[in-house]
Amino acid sequence: MNATNIQKKNRQIALILIVAALGYFVDIYDLVLFGVVKAESLTQIMHGASEASIAATGKFLFNMQMLGMLIGGLLWGILGDKKGRLKVLFGSILLYSVANLANAFVTDVPTYTVIRIIAGIGLAGELGAGITLVSEMMSKEKRGYGTMIIVTFGALGAVVASLVGSKGEAIGDFLKAFSGIQFANWQVAYIIGGLMGIVLLLLRVGTMESDFFKDLKHDSSIRKGDLKLIFGNKTNLIKYLHCIVIGIPIWYVVGLLIMNSKDNFGPWLGVENVVNGTAVMYAYIGLSFGDLLSGILSQVFKSRKLVVYLYLMFTAVITCIFLFVLKDVSLSTYYFLCFLLGTGTGYWAIFVTIAAEQFGTNIRSTAANTIPNFVRGSVNIITLFFGLLVAQGLTDGIAAFAVGLFFLLLALFSISKLKETFGKDLNYIETGEIL
Repeated sequence: MNATNIQKKNRQIALILIVAALGYFVDIYDLVLFGVVKAESLTQIMHGASEASIAATGKFLFNMQMLGMLIGGLLWGILGDKKGRLKVLFGSILLYSVANLANAFVTDVPTYTVIRIIAGIGLAGELGAGITLVSEMMSKEKRGYGTMIIVTFGALGAVVASLVGSKGEAIGDFLKAFSGIQFANWQVAYIIGGLMGIVLLLLRVGTMESDFFKDLKHDSSIRKGDLKLIFGNKTNLIKYLHCIVIGIPIWYVVGLLIMNSKDNFGPWLGVENVVNGTAVMYAYIGLSFGDLLSGILSQVFKSRKLVVYLYLMFTAVITCIFLFVLKDVSLSTYYFLCFLLGTGTGYWAIFVTIAAEQFGTNIRSTAANTIPNFVRGSVNIITLFFGLLVAQGLTDGIAAFAVGLFFLLLALFSISKLKETFGKDLNYIETGEIL
């Protein structure tokens, strides 16, 4: 390859990195935004309903969003292997952007429910497609830096979501001057998310598809996006389940400890006036920092597995400190603990990279899209276990510790069973026997 072609390819890789990172930024913005504005939006939509009713509806809508993500993970993953990674990347961005805009104008719960399902389907595709595309386009020695950039920058979308969701009045005033319509704070937040995604689609010009995918695209003899290659093959199924398990502690921290700060863990630590949105913001700042560090460490140590081991152990230590060591701390100390917990979950980039690197080109998109979304969906199992233990008379702290210990030990076991993938050549296909 001559110097001109190398420069052209490097520019294309840089453009894909920018699109994938910005796409994940908007993805996380929307994912976190619902948690920030659901109470405000439902209070307006449900017209004076009780706090208990609003809370129950919020949990229902969140579950519907997660259902959409599980459906979307399968849909986009298969399409990515059959039709191309690039189409999935931009298709998912378009879908969740349109859903965001539509969400700003809902007036009833049934419509809200449908749109959150659609948004969930859209949100499910961007990360897996971006990680797959970058992993296949960059050199095997440096692709860890690519995935690090995507997730590190993307995680900051949660910070913006928290800020816009709580302080969107100025933007609302601007929109009123422009349109003559006074939007509520929660409507402004959804509009901003939708517009960011629409603008991002303009960057589609100049992007290119993975060479690995193009090489097998027209070969009808190769099964592409076939779920039987995962669920019907014992070796691949075991790898697949191990990949899911190593990511569950991330959503144990985010979905249980952080997102229940106001109702459960702020009071457990004797801290008053905890705001969930602020706790999430500090956790995601930590996650972004942790992803940056984990990506660098992975390249320095030339190992994905070692970094995951280190982060799981760090998460275990910080969780114990969070639940049992510090009591009656200040609000700022509580938020600092949220930052440290977020840092401990900062192996998300490495986790998704491992998922993409474990499987051949013909099912790589399917794996990279479905695995993170099954991990996100695990929050329902985590909160169910937590609720069952609390119902048995355990305190919030003890119940959370028991759930965390279980999933952390499972994750340590699973990472020990996976092969190291740093520097692995990804230009191969899966041809294993199907049971």
